[in-house]
Order: sequence, then C-alpha cells, then structure tokens
Amino acid sequence: MFRTVAVQTSLWDAVRPAELLVLPAELGRVDALLDDPAFFVPFVPLFDPRIGRPSTPIETYLRMMFLKVRYRLGYESLCREVADSISWRRFCRIGLDGSAPHPTTLMKLTTRCGATAVAGLNEALLAKAVEAKLLRTTRLRADTTVVPANVSYPTDTGLLAKAVRRLATTGRRIQAAGGATRTRTRVRDRSRAAGRRAHAIASTLRLRAAAGRDEARAVVGRVTGELADLAEVAATQARRLLVNAARAVRRARARAARLRADGGHDPAAGRRRGRLIQAVNDLTELLDATRRIAAQTRQRLAGITPDGATRRVSLHDADAWPIAKGRLGKPVEFGYKAQIVDNDEGIVVDHTVEPGNPTDAPRLAPAVQRVINRTGRPPRTVTADRGYGEKSVEDRLHDLGVRTVVIPRKGRPGKARRAEEHRRAFRRTVKWRTGSEGRISAIKRGHGWDRSSDGRHRRSPNLDRTWRPGPQPRQDQRPGRLTTAPPKINTTLGDTAPAAPQPPGFFRSK
Repeated sequence: MFRTVAVQTSLWDAVRPAELLVLPAELGRVDALLDDPAFFVPFVPLFDPRIGRPSTPIETYLRMMFLKVRYRLGYESLCREVADSISWRRFCRIGLDGSAPHPTTLMKLTTRCGATAVAGLNEALLAKAVEAKLLRTTRLRADTTVVPANVSYPTDTGLLAKAVRRLATTGRRIQAAGGATRTRTRVRDRSRAAGRRAHAIASTLRLRAAAGRDEARAVVGRVTGELADLAEVAATQARRLLVNAARAVRRARARAARLRADGGHDPAAGRRRGRLIQAVNDLTELLDATRRIAAQTRQRLAGITPDGATRRVSLHDADAWPIAKGRLGKPVEFGYKAQIVDNDEGIVVDHTVEPGNPTDAPRLAPAVQRVINRTGRPPRTVTADRGYGEKSVEDRLHDLGVRTVVIPRKGRPGKARRAEEHRRAFRRTVKWRTGSEGRISAIKRGHGWDRSSDGRHRRSPNLDRTWRPGPQPRQDQRPGRLTTAPPKINTTLGDTAPAAPQPPGFFRSK
C-alpha cells in the first residue's frame, strides 16, 4: 500500500527541545526542496493505493537515499547512522520512538522502483530549477564515454572455462530443485579439466624466448581448441538436462493448478518450483552464451577476427560490447556508450546510456531537443568534439533554433572551413568544451559511472538503473562513525554553481 508521508508527530517529538528541531543548513535546504509533492508522483504507478502492507513512507525513503549518496554510505551504515543521529532522524521524518527501515527494505525498494522512478525524480528536479529560473542553457557541451560493464578482461579461453564451470553448477541447481533427477541426465563437472587447460595456456604464454614463440602459439591454439571441445560437450549434456527439466516444470505447474482447483496451498512446493524455473531460465541463457563463445573461438582459431557487434564478452551481461575510444591505457573497453550534456555551471542537463557502440553524431540533436523540451527555449551555443563533426548535425541543430554550432569537422576541411575553425571565438569555445572531460572523470570517480555493478538488471533495455554510486552493501567505505567531512556538494536551487554534478540532479538508482 502506497504511503507518501510518515505518521503524525508522537508525544516524544512534541516535547523535544527547540534546539533539536533545527536541521543543519544543507539538510534544511534539501528538506524544504523534498517537501514538494512532485517528487512523490514518479512512485505512484509502482504501488497499489489500497492493497498490501503499508510501504515505507516515500518521504523517508527519498531522504535516506539522499544521505546514502551524499555521504557515500552503504545500506547498513546508512541505517545505523540514521538510527543514532537525532538530526538525521528528523531529516528522514523518523520519530524518536520509531525505528529506521531495515537495510534490505531499502534495497528492495530501490530494486522495485528502478530507472522509471529515478528518471521521474530527475525530471521533477530539473522542472523545479527551470521554474525558479536557475537552470541556464545558454551554452551546452556534449561528450561521450564508456561505462565499463562489471566484467573482467574477456578472453575466449577464460570465458570457455567459466562456461564449463557454470554449466555444471546450474545443472546441480536444477537437480536440487527437483528437476532431471535421473542419473543419465546429469551434467558431468568438467571444471577441473577446463581449469587445467586454462592454466596450461597461461604458463605457455610466459615463455619469453624468441625461439619458443612459434611453439607457444601452436600450443595455445591446440589447448584453446580442446577447451572449445570441452565446452561443446558440456553444452550438449546440459541441453539434454534442460529438456528433462522443462518437462519437470510443466509437471510442477500442473500439480500446482490441480492443488489450487482443490482449494489447497503448498508454500514449500511453490518455492521449490520457483527455484526450478529460475534455474531453467538461467541454463537456457547460459547455453546460448556458451555456443556463441565456442563459435567465436573456432572463428578466431581459423584466423578470422570476430565482428565486435556480435562478439560475446561476458556470460552474464549480453549487452556489454567491446568499444575502442583511443585511450592509451585502455585502447579497448567493454561496456556501454554514454553521452553527457552539461551547461556553464556544470549541471548535467541530459544523459543517456545505450548498449553497443552507436555513432556519436546522430545522438546530439535528440539530446538538444530533450533539453529544449525541459527548458522551453533553445540554447544559444552547442559545442562537441570532432566525433560529432558532420554538416548534417549542424543543419539539424540550426533547425532546432541553435544560433552557434562549434564542432570541428571530420576529415580535412576546406579553406573556408579552416578559416572558420581558426577564429578566436571558435577556438575559445572549443577550449571550454574540453572541460567536459573533467566532468566525465568526476562523474566516474564520485558518482558510480566507473563500472556497471548490478547484474540483476542486465536484461533491461534502459541501462540507467545499472549504475550504483559508492560502495556496495556489506562493503561500506566508512564502516565506523563519520569522522571526516564529505566532499562539498551544493544541493540548493538558490545557488547556481554546484561544485559537483549529479547526472542529472542528485537522484540515481542504487
């Protein structure tokens, strides 16, 4: 059942001294901002207004998640600090006689709300900034980056060894849940054989002598082929087990339907059936990934480089792609393509994260259009790097009402274009655009874009929900009391120069 505000003031809160009612300056400004009912609207479609247990008040959840992101706390440290601080209790609308929500409650709420609520909160925050005439979009700059997926550096041999091990583990899960219990349908555990071959490749690659390189290359090719054979044999056995497990799922569902028709209920059987269905779904995806990895390994052994658009670089994240951005330390990164658009004050006014490696140029005009829809007016100047440098991009931006477009052209420009790009105003704007590199670095270091860490949402087409800032549960960055001041972040709408951006706003999932 949906609840927006907490219960009325208790007797203990009523007799609290006036000195304890005053919040710190920053929390007071944020508290006044979050009192707007517009921040409750994104949560309305996610909860039933009448049926179910009363939910944690949304005003409490919003304030606790702000403290979590602001002070970079884990869920457990957050609940412990809120329960131990009178000012934080008052800020989160938790009475002296009340209890703070459990960490798992906050985790479940965050998972349930996901990207839909986060996007709505960001839009509400930007709308309030526009209404107060604080969001300036005179100049905009855009840039792209790679948000790394939560994968180790992928190699075909490593992926094959992991696939063999996971096929055996998932087969045991299916059998433990009551599916495919016959001996002839079990999957043999070949993880030790796969591990030996993977270690053999690693030891062979350590050879430094020039005379042994050709021999090492032949050994690596032979062992890699053996690993591919091993993975294909394990996948064949797993396919037979999957057929029997699917049959067991159908029988379990039929028994549950008959039990419901008779008016009975068996919770234990329902939980076992749920575990079986989940294991069957996991094995189905794992089989598809294993076959693709084995196929691309055969292709590479034949001397053909697999296409990056179809190459599988992870067993659990099908959306991760190899992306080459030309960095010296990381020539190829594995993850998703993100675009950031910010203004003069460094406020991120638009951001997108897409799977794959889409080209930069077609993404700029839609981003500017979204900014115009939010603010009601076109920007005067838009700048970006050479990856956006196409005449069609400039024409589309001019059609949207942008007066000045400062984007260096791709290729070798003509004489007139070179004269245009050498103007002092053009070069000054290009230099200002380079500040977006620092903005992206700050977002990656301080706001969770350094790695996508939540694999549970890997199937979602909207990858915004995959970013989790700060430490994970049970991995608190500051496990004890707060002994040092957090980095300064301006969150009031009254100041127009925040020291660090929150893309966009300070609301993000996890």
